[in-house]
Amino acid sequence: MLDLTKIRKDFKILTETMNNKPLVYLDSAATALKPTAVLEAMDVYNMKKTANVHRGVYQLGAEATDLYEGARATVAKFMNAASEREIVFTRGVTEALNLVATSYGLHNLKPGDEILTTELEHHSSFLPWQNVAKVTGATLKLIPLNEEGRLTAENVKSVLTENTKVIAFNYVSNVMGYVAPVKEICQLAKEKGAVTIVDAAQAAPHLPMDVQDLGCDFLAITAHKLYGPTGTGALYGRFDLLNNMEPMTFGGEMIDLVEIEASTFKEAPMRFEAGTPPIAGAIGLAAATKYVEELGWDNIHNHEMALRDYALAELGKIDGVTIFNPTTDTAIISFNVDGIHPHDMATIYDVNGVCVRAGHHCAQPLMRWLKQPATLRASFSIYNTKEDVDTLVRATIAGKETFGDVF
Repeated sequence: MLDLTKIRKDFKILTETMNNKPLVYLDSAATALKPTAVLEAMDVYNMKKTANVHRGVYQLGAEATDLYEGARATVAKFMNAASEREIVFTRGVTEALNLVATSYGLHNLKPGDEILTTELEHHSSFLPWQNVAKVTGATLKLIPLNEEGRLTAENVKSVLTENTKVIAFNYVSNVMGYVAPVKEICQLAKEKGAVTIVDAAQAAPHLPMDVQDLGCDFLAITAHKLYGPTGTGALYGRFDLLNNMEPMTFGGEMIDLVEIEASTFKEAPMRFEAGTPPIAGAIGLAAATKYVEELGWDNIHNHEMALRDYALAELGKIDGVTIFNPTTDTAIISFNVDGIHPHDMATIYDVNGVCVRAGHHCAQPLMRWLKQPATLRASFSIYNTKEDVDTLVRATIAGKETFGDVF
């Protein structure tokens, strides 16, 4: 069981107010708040160990490198990668997914090959493969969703062919909160010789990552949704694949030998970390993984599911509230209030000190599937309380009353 009083003290921002109201932060799916442990870990580098990594021969440079490579080892353990060499630090999930599409997809796909993806995808997962199809002549195919909007193994089978070379999909939908059957899909892909790319941005804060058990070829996480800093992510890739991929970015420290006519590059992961990497960010990401593991996955899950169930029940009592994912597997709830645009409702939440997301959530194909221009999204996390849900519900009722007078 989580000690909510202690946890909330870890997140100093929760003592702040918004519009003179206590802050109720329900937008963790967009970016999570940062605990003191993460900030302090980054401060060690920024205040005591600042130096570039893999370069200086002086002591401070060596200590900074040890912190950075120690972070890689921690993240590798968090993902249960077979080797630290399978972890590439990136500037976030977006860069990680683009790296795979560019360095693997553009160099390995050709006309006649098929890329499978879904309407559930965040644009960061969808657009890179749309571009690969455009450039290479490969075909981009959608895996049909079931009536709930879920990705199922059966529906993957319905479009999987001998020409399938890539399956790119999310572990957890950032709009619907559904958990995909990752292990089954990866096994289906293997049987066809296809490569799997898993966007785990929304999964990493809520579910243990085990890339070896999942059997995926690539999996990407981002620090800022995992209580870590912005501008930092990590890509897991099977070493045999990574080490045969061309770099996406060229520059310092990723090279082996540079000559006028041609150059050679270091082995993975270094060949993908050109220039000065997000050193403090990687250290912060590693600290964040330790923080959630110390809390315990079962404790996190039980707390978040209790909030989800309570929120679904309370919002369901309000006439005119449509919930688009009543069977959500995670603490993400997407909904609208009949007759009121999500952006208008969001202003009411803001006045009441409540942070929610309103918009298409970087998932426009899914909005079209839902037949909605936009939705509201409340996402709950380890620091949220039942009182936060009560405030959300009161603000929803206030919004109905306010706009009822207008319309």
